[in-house]
Amino acid sequence: MAMDPYRPLDFLELDDQFSEDERMVRDTVRSWVSERWMPLVMKHWEAGTFPSELTPELAELGVFGPTLPEQYGCAGLNSVAYGLICQELERGDSGLRSFVSVQGSLVMYPIYAYGSEEQKKKYLPKLAAGELIGCFGLTEPDAGSNPGGMTTVARQDSSGYVLNGRKMWITNGTNSDIAIVWAKLDDVIRGFIVPSDSKGFSAPEQKHKWSLRASITSELVLEDVRVGAEALLPNAKGLSGPLGCLTQARYGIAWGGVGAAMACFDEALRYSKERIVFDKPLAGFQIPQKKLADIATDISMAQLLALRLGRLKDQGRMKHWHVSMAKRNNVAMALNAARVLRDMLGANGITLEYHTGRHMCNLESVYTYEGTHDIHTLAIGQALTDIPAYR
Repeated sequence: MAMDPYRPLDFLELDDQFSEDERMVRDTVRSWVSERWMPLVMKHWEAGTFPSELTPELAELGVFGPTLPEQYGCAGLNSVAYGLICQELERGDSGLRSFVSVQGSLVMYPIYAYGSEEQKKKYLPKLAAGELIGCFGLTEPDAGSNPGGMTTVARQDSSGYVLNGRKMWITNGTNSDIAIVWAKLDDVIRGFIVPSDSKGFSAPEQKHKWSLRASITSELVLEDVRVGAEALLPNAKGLSGPLGCLTQARYGIAWGGVGAAMACFDEALRYSKERIVFDKPLAGFQIPQKKLADIATDISMAQLLALRLGRLKDQGRMKHWHVSMAKRNNVAMALNAARVLRDMLGANGITLEYHTGRHMCNLESVYTYEGTHDIHTLAIGQALTDIPAYR
């Protein structure tokens, strides 16, 4: 069953809430996903590979670090336009949005926010052009929700720094040219730009996933990796550095979850109108209509939440707990929608000819990464009560 032409849900007629430029960016990425990504995704998801040959096209679209200034080769877009980019990319696949999110929010952003002018000029234009691919090394085998418990360490010597440690669940790790690695230097968390061809650096790919299969996930191993003094990000000290990056990435995920849910809804709605059961379309029965009504409502509320978040971000008023609410709500909404809509597809829902099951599997990862659902619950709880329940 062909997905396209894709018919996105806009039950509340939100289109007029976006500027002409925002709609143009969204529609450009939407067309690219339909024309270039969708014909390939089933093959790559089944094979467990990412179509790296599309990287130059993504760079040409301007989706790498699109909110960063044009002086560094970036698009200089606002946050709502970037959110719409993430929505459209995740309509294609969570792995596609993850690839772009990591490059922009977790590699380019820390260099822009915490790096020296020399680091910005050296790396940002090449990252924006897709000439360099980056990854973000924070999570460790025994330090996920508590990143402050990391054991990766950096030691300063006369010529720079020596890094030792291991990172896990690293998107883009195996095919990256540089890694933003967070390590403890004299018990203070600092960020380093580590070239992946450094001696002692390896990034074996993690296989056997049933989620995010069209995405490269890696382990990073650092064994006496030596970098020069210029590798240190000078303006990031403590946990606020990596958490600031994650706030940027989680913002995009809040929009991405909406895109995944919209993809599933479009497919199931179309299927239910075409599938004949007991001599009439499946969509003509009360229970399927209730499911569609519930999910259309959930998606519409999530769209409003994402849009409000984007406007707050562009006004400089967005707080990390706002992002926690949006990431938590919108991904949980998308995962529930995918499960319910997969069920509406019946046995067809488990085949890769339909896309809802793939989204359902992917969203299990999105539900967990970049702050688990439960950790975001506690972040909101702390914002409401001023009491950190996780300590």
